[in-house]
Amino acid sequence: MAGLVATSLTAAGASADPPEQIVNGTFDSGHAPWWGTSNIALDSSGGQLCADIPGGTVNPWDVIIGQDNVPLVAGETYQYSFKASATPDKVGKALIQLPVDPWTQFLAANPLMTGTATVYSYTFTAPVSLPNAQVAFQIGGSASPWRICLDDISLKGGAAPEVYQPDTGPRVRVNQVGYLTKGPKGATVVTEATGALPWQLKNSGGTVVASGSTTPRGVDASSGQNVQSIDFSSYAVAGTGYTLVADGETSRPFDLAGDLYAGLRDDALKFFYPQRSGIAISDALRPGYGRAAGHVGVAPNTGDVSVPCQPGVCDYRLDVSGGWYDAGDHGKYVVNGGISVFQLLNEFERGKYAASGQAPFTDGQLNTPESGNGVPDILDEARWEMEFLLKMQVPAGNPLAGMAHHKIHDSEWTGLPLLPDRDDKLRELHPPSTAATLNLAATAAQAARVYASYDPAFAARSLAAARTAYAAALAHPAIYASTSDGTGGGTYDDVNVTDEFYWAAAELFLTTGENQYRDAVTASPLHTSDIWSAGGFGWQGVAALGRIDLATLPSALPNRAAVRASVVAGADKYLADGVAHPYGVPYAPANNSYDWGSNSGIVNNMIVLAAAYDISGQRKYAEGVARGMDYIMGRNALNMSYVTGYGEVNSRNQHSRWYAHSLNPDLPNPPKGTLSGGPNSSIQDPVAQQKLAGCTGQFCYIDSIDSWSTNELTINWNAPLAWIASFLAGQGDGAAPAAAKCKVTYTKYTQWGDGFNAQVTLKNTGTTSVNGWTLRWSFLGGQSIKSSWDAGFAQSGAQVSASNLAYNKVIAPGQTVTFGFVGNPATGANPNPALFTLNGAACS
Repeated sequence: MAGLVATSLTAAGASADPPEQIVNGTFDSGHAPWWGTSNIALDSSGGQLCADIPGGTVNPWDVIIGQDNVPLVAGETYQYSFKASATPDKVGKALIQLPVDPWTQFLAANPLMTGTATVYSYTFTAPVSLPNAQVAFQIGGSASPWRICLDDISLKGGAAPEVYQPDTGPRVRVNQVGYLTKGPKGATVVTEATGALPWQLKNSGGTVVASGSTTPRGVDASSGQNVQSIDFSSYAVAGTGYTLVADGETSRPFDLAGDLYAGLRDDALKFFYPQRSGIAISDALRPGYGRAAGHVGVAPNTGDVSVPCQPGVCDYRLDVSGGWYDAGDHGKYVVNGGISVFQLLNEFERGKYAASGQAPFTDGQLNTPESGNGVPDILDEARWEMEFLLKMQVPAGNPLAGMAHHKIHDSEWTGLPLLPDRDDKLRELHPPSTAATLNLAATAAQAARVYASYDPAFAARSLAAARTAYAAALAHPAIYASTSDGTGGGTYDDVNVTDEFYWAAAELFLTTGENQYRDAVTASPLHTSDIWSAGGFGWQGVAALGRIDLATLPSALPNRAAVRASVVAGADKYLADGVAHPYGVPYAPANNSYDWGSNSGIVNNMIVLAAAYDISGQRKYAEGVARGMDYIMGRNALNMSYVTGYGEVNSRNQHSRWYAHSLNPDLPNPPKGTLSGGPNSSIQDPVAQQKLAGCTGQFCYIDSIDSWSTNELTINWNAPLAWIASFLAGQGDGAAPAAAKCKVTYTKYTQWGDGFNAQVTLKNTGTTSVNGWTLRWSFLGGQSIKSSWDAGFAQSGAQVSASNLAYNKVIAPGQTVTFGFVGNPATGANPNPALFTLNGAACS
């Protein structure tokens, strides 16, 4: 390539034909200076460059055809084209990149090559001047051999800059799944008009069923669009295929129904089974997603049944098999796993105190290998991760015993696509951290009470691990994950762990009732401070998890009313953000800078709104949740649903090594119910930087598998999605629930070592007689009924059912029945139940 000089056509003028930057791209006389990796032989005897690609390679870069010393000029826009064929069909990677680590990609394309020679053409603008860029075709990673042929490879400057314009479809933006029949219904119109516009709601037959005028909202800062809003909440007739018409545009179709979100709840939870490590995924349970077990010590895997530490960290090995793969890679992280497993267990626990959270989780619901074991599937799924978290604890007798290793992942980055069982990189345990240790303490304490009525031995093991972890964290309160430990996996660094201490103390107090943990909670500055950040809570900020649990789960916490009020106050902030936003989203980040995983921040803000509804009973908070879901499901600037398989246009190419259909047609897209991370103003990946430079807020997103900064999938994004879908599924058709027609007084008279005595008085506060009754409640932990009087008792897990006997079947208005029982308090706290339902309806 010596003697070839890059020239800026902008400076030199574009009248002449732009100079060719590629040497010998037509292969008319051999193929020098093209090169290939040592595992292929290049053949240009037929006037094109061909090679037989071996099977059995792992990463795309295991086989490369390339040319070095290609000059680029900063700011110049280039057109890159080539002719390619493949037998059989294959997806390859066409790259123009930095020739050394970190291999920064200036152009990355994934052409699907077939048996017919096809011309592929791309444009890109060079961000830097470089005398020695590399053109590379990465074509490894195939299990079976194949053949590639290339010809007419060309790179020329002077191309017109390609301006990425997302296809946003009709300018009327709606929730593409639908709206609760009697719930709030809002839409947004993108328009140049500044005055109010007429709108029409049409049913599936095209008949206008409602109409009105829009409300001008001006320029939306989060999108840069001039917008107006539509409120059609007053129309409440269930149906399918509705559309909104305004300003000459017709929205995408949507439904009005009362059963919109139960399917999403289940699908969002079913996401976790195919994320499992250490087990084969059954195609019978997840058609199209079956695969071999990953990281079970079978070659080429090197983990995870006996994993060493990074050099110098420890001298032991641990079995850390199992758990969930964190995201689109094969790493497993305690801090991300912690918040994820917590939110699944918290979703289940909500049924113990929330009238709209009753009994949505059953055995067999999620089609997992454990279905049929008598335990709700959501608990089986969460336990798969919890068992992994317990394995990450440093064993007794070793330095830092009781702490938790921060993470385990490959020693090097791997490429896409790559099934877990084909990962051949060394797996390593990374140093323990205080943050990881406190995540273990919090989740293990939570697990101890949740599983106590299903598996007392596991509950006891979890509580012991939680106590040990908390004590270890107190002894080592400032061991932080390194910000530079990011080779082969994310750093997940966090240098402020006051929130983790608060959360762990809260969970230990709720489970045990012990004064040492209560005192740690009340002494924390986070117990009374404003913890409700605009961007939402997440793995790096978990104080909200402790605060919400303290506010909603029963306990003897001093001044608990103030804690409950603080959650409502936080929800008021998010509710105001949603009302002020033209797209109705409860998210107002500083400087309109959308965070990495902004969608998870939005959904977590919705959890605060949901908690406020559970505490106060005020419908405005539940309606705020519903409006927030409108944004996730399509009422946004891009007019797309961020949940795979939901809505007419939805994210389906999230960054993943095995849900990689766009890179390998033999692999699937992510499962239905997968949430994309969403807009990220920092656009850290090359694809986003190339396509989205200068983007505004909501437009900082692209549905590309290579856009790991805007389009990732993760366990800690699907966990809150499942939580919120469950909440909305419990809202029925969106109407306010009927007033309570019963009142319960629950009194514990005495408690001793292995027993307690309780009396329950049930009053009919309605206007008609109750003729036959069943009163239900749930204990917080492992409490159980030993004997009883004046009612028939049954217990399943923590849930108790007390039913009438023949002589107290009828309760007249204003009258009461009283019954009682002797219970086993198990171990730990034994607070009064937080919710009673009479024949399925909540009592006051």
